Amino acid sequence: MSVTRPTPTQKQPAIQQRRVVIENKHGEKLVGILHDTGSKELVVLCHGIHSSKERIPMVNLAAALQREGISAFRFDFAGNGESEGSFRYGHYRREADDLRAVVQHFRVQNYVVTAVVGHSKGGNAVLLYAAKYNDVHKVVNIAGRFNLERGIERRLGNDFLRRIRQDGFIDVKNKRGTFEYRVTEESLMERLTTDMPAACRSINQNCRVLTVHGSMDKMVPVEDAFDFNKIIPNHKVSIVEGADHEHTSHQNELASIVLDFIKEDFLQDKFIHSRF
Repeated sequence: MSVTRPTPTQKQPAIQQRRVVIENKHGEKLVGILHDTGSKELVVLCHGIHSSKERIPMVNLAAALQREGISAFRFDFAGNGESEGSFRYGHYRREADDLRAVVQHFRVQNYVVTAVVGHSKGGNAVLLYAAKYNDVHKVVNIAGRFNLERGIERRLGNDFLRRIRQDGFIDVKNKRGTFEYRVTEESLMERLTTDMPAACRSINQNCRVLTVHGSMDKMVPVEDAFDFNKIIPNHKVSIVEGADHEHTSHQNELASIVLDFIKEDFLQDKFIHSRF
């Protein structure tokens, strides 16, 4: 998607970035960055597992939105980044509730949350949000996982169920052998009992959902995008050829796809509202 640069006679929107702290229903402070273009149309961006608002594609998507004059808010889920709380391997439903606190906060500030966008585990959070609350009618799932029973061995190793039942936890380390986080049996069970197919079937027909997935994603297989497409009522799939899980070398293409989806629906909404 080409971006038209303002000519010297055109005024660029006055963009302010400011830190915003929002309390979730558990009393934990969630920290985020508001990219305020002056528009009350707001898109909320949600990061993936053991990540933060500072990771790609969160930063790049926020920048792309602000260039189009759309305000954006990227924040850290509880237990991640600057936010309070302890990191938990599961917490899929709880992260959807963190998103709820964010949406409600900005509605009180007279913003209109036009879309929620999530990457990886954040993609699951925005889908669970749509299923539970049905009050944001544009949802973008970037590389979310369809079946949460899959992909666990990659992080926890073989025979993880026996080991976690025996010890009560598994410590996850990076490739250098450095400790990253602890997975408790409780948090693992929370993941295993989160039924994404059931949640996706319950998403309202009036909610438009876009799933974007890289064809070379080695973390979450591209087939998951097509599984979502089979059961979400109002759904579109966009596959980015050659892209990995974070769309590392395909940030412009990712931003273009997401912006086209958000702006198309935004223009349709403005046309409908103008008739009344």
